[in-house]
Amino acid sequence: MQGLFFESDDSVRLVIRALVVLIGFWTAWRAGKAVADGWNNYPLAVVYTFLLAWAMQFLHHALFNGPMLSALYYGIDFVTLLVFSTAGFRFRRTNQMVNNYYWLYEKTSAFSWKDKH
Repeated sequence: MQGLFFESDDSVRLVIRALVVLIGFWTAWRAGKAVADGWNNYPLAVVYTFLLAWAMQFLHHALFNGPMLSALYYGIDFVTLLVFSTAGFRFRRTNQMVNNYYWLYEKTSAFSWKDKH
């Protein structure tokens, strides 16, 4: 019986996988932003991303029967999440610098600033 609640198992798994990936990316962005909000340094964002990658590995294992201790998949998760974490950190830090020190810095892109001359 096909319908709204009785879809094939493959389509439900695909939707759940997409949600897990989107939640992971959003969480990495927010982790990077949170580090910048506290005026902490970038290495703390890397540590948070390291821990988030372990959590994502567990979700892949628990929900989809993936390997729990795979260095390759962990590395892929870590690097992908680090991109989003770095973007969140740089986006927030750029806004902090140009808004709080508007007489010193101007925005050059969403992720960078430069000295005013």
